[in-house]
Amino acid sequence: MNHFNTKQGVLFYDYTLDVKQTSKIDRLLDLLDSSGAGSIIAEEQHRNGMGRPETDSFRLFACILYGFAMKGSSLRELEASCRYDIRYRYIMDGQIPSHMSFGRFINNVIKPHRDEIFAAVTKAIRDHFSLDFSDCFIDGSKIEADANRYKFVWKPTVFHERISEKARGLICSMGLGRGVPSSGVIASSVLAEKVTAANDLLASIDAGEERRVLQGRIRSLVSYLEKTLEYEEKERICGPDRNSYYKTDHDATAMCLKQDYYSGLGSSMHAAYQVQLVVSSGIIASYYVSQDRTDIYTFVPTMEGFRRMYGCLPSRICADSGYGCLENYHYCERNGILPFVKYQSWQGECSGRRPALYELDGNGSITCLGGRKGNEVEIPERHHRFKGAAFYRVEGCSGCEFMPYCRQFMKESVSDSRVFEFNPELQRMKQRARDLLLSVEGIEMRVNRSCQAEGGFGIMKQNMSYDRFRRTGMEQVSTELMLTALGCNIRKFLRYSEKGLSQRYWTAPEGTCPETFRKPSAKRLANRVSKSRSKSVNETARDYKYKR
Repeated sequence: MNHFNTKQGVLFYDYTLDVKQTSKIDRLLDLLDSSGAGSIIAEEQHRNGMGRPETDSFRLFACILYGFAMKGSSLRELEASCRYDIRYRYIMDGQIPSHMSFGRFINNVIKPHRDEIFAAVTKAIRDHFSLDFSDCFIDGSKIEADANRYKFVWKPTVFHERISEKARGLICSMGLGRGVPSSGVIASSVLAEKVTAANDLLASIDAGEERRVLQGRIRSLVSYLEKTLEYEEKERICGPDRNSYYKTDHDATAMCLKQDYYSGLGSSMHAAYQVQLVVSSGIIASYYVSQDRTDIYTFVPTMEGFRRMYGCLPSRICADSGYGCLENYHYCERNGILPFVKYQSWQGECSGRRPALYELDGNGSITCLGGRKGNEVEIPERHHRFKGAAFYRVEGCSGCEFMPYCRQFMKESVSDSRVFEFNPELQRMKQRARDLLLSVEGIEMRVNRSCQAEGGFGIMKQNMSYDRFRRTGMEQVSTELMLTALGCNIRKFLRYSEKGLSQRYWTAPEGTCPETFRKPSAKRLANRVSKSRSKSVNETARDYKYKR
C-alpha cells in the first residue's frame, strides 16, 4: 500500500513548484513508500487507537525528514516552513500542522520506533544505490546539550563520606551505635531510625541540662539526615558510571569540548553527550548516544546497535586509536570482524618518535628494540600491576644504543638486564591490528575512514550547522540524532539520485605497496631524551601540546 505518494486532491492549489523540485520531493516520497516506514507508522497508530488524525501522518513524517535534511530541525521552523515554503506545502498537500502536532508525532510515533524507522529508510537508500555495508567506519564526537552550563552538580562521594563520619560519631555519643556500619557511608534509612530512637530517648528524660544537650544532638542528626537524602538523590541521578549531571538536563554529563558553543573555547566543562556514527559507503548506517566521556566503551554498544538494525555485523571495521583496547579487539575476534583499529601508541610508532620497546614473537618470546631476545620469567617478589600481565626479561643490555630511550623513565638507568611487564594477549592483538593497518587493504580503509566517518560529522556540523542538541533527555536526544542522521542520508540520496551519480570512494591503485614504520634512530631518540630531561615539567608539557 502506498502511504506517502497518494495525494488528496483539492479544487485549487495555492502553490506553484517547478518540475525540478517536484521530481525531487516525489523521489523522496517514493523512497519512503518502498522503505516500509509507512507500515510502522500505521501499526503504531492502530495500536494506540488514534483513529483518523487531523493531519496526514505519513505526509507529516515526510515533512519532518525533509525538514531535518534541509537544516530545519526545530518545531517552530517546521511550522513556519509549512506556512511559507512551497516545497513543504507540496509535501503536506496544503495542510499546515502546528509545532505541537510535530512534537506529538515525534514523541508518540517516531521515538518508540526510531531504530526500526532509521533502519527501514537506510536500507531503502542502500538498496536503491546497490551499496554494500560490509565495510564500516566508526567515529565519535561530543555534541553540546541543551542545558544551562552553570547549573551542574558533581557526584558528592567525598561529602557523603564526611557527613557519614560526623553522623557516626554523633550517634555513638548518644549510645545508639548498634546497627550502624563501622566505616563507609550510612544510608538515610539508618539515620532515620536513629532519629526516631533518639526522640524516644528524649521522651524519657525530664527537663534539665541532659535534655538540652540531647535536643541539640537530635537537631544536628536531623540536619545530617537531610544532607544524606540530598546526596543520595544526586548519586542516584549520576548513577554508577558518571560523576556529574546538569540540573536542567539530568542525562547530560560535564565534558570538555573542542569547541565551546558560548565562547568558542574548549577550556572548561560543558553539558554534552557522546555521539557515535557508523558510516558505510558514505551513508550513516547506525548511531549511538551515550554519557561516556571517551570512545573506548562505546564500541561494543554501537556495533550491537548495528546488529539489531541489520541482523548482522560488518566484515571489516576501521576506527581510530580511541577504540583500541583488549575488550574491543576480543569483540571483533569473537564475531569474525577484521579490526582495522588503531591502538594508543600508533602515532608514535608510525612516526618513529616513540617506537615500541619490544615485539612479541610467535614462539612466546619477545625481541626488544635493540634486537635482543627475552623470555617469560617468574619474579616471586614482584606482583603484576595489570590483569593478565606477565614478566619478560631481556639480558645483555650493556652497550645497547637504545638504552637512553629504553630506560628514560626508570630509576636504574644502567643495568645488564631489563624486565618488561605487559599483557601478551593485548600485545598480540595490537600487532595483528598493526599488520592489518599497514597492509594495502589497511591503507584503503584508513583513507576512507577519514573521508567517510569524519566527513559524516563534518557534514552534520558544518554543512547542516548542527553543533548543539535542541532537546533534553537521553530519549529525546537519541530521537533527534536519529532524525538528523537520517536527514544527512536523505540529502545524499536526493543529490546523487538527481544527478545520476554513484557513491564512489578512494580505492588503492594497482601496484600499491604495504607501508612500514619509520626505522627508529637511536641517536635522535637519545638526543630527544636528553633534551626532555633538561627541561622543566611545564616546558615539556607545553612542547607536547604544540607538537600534537
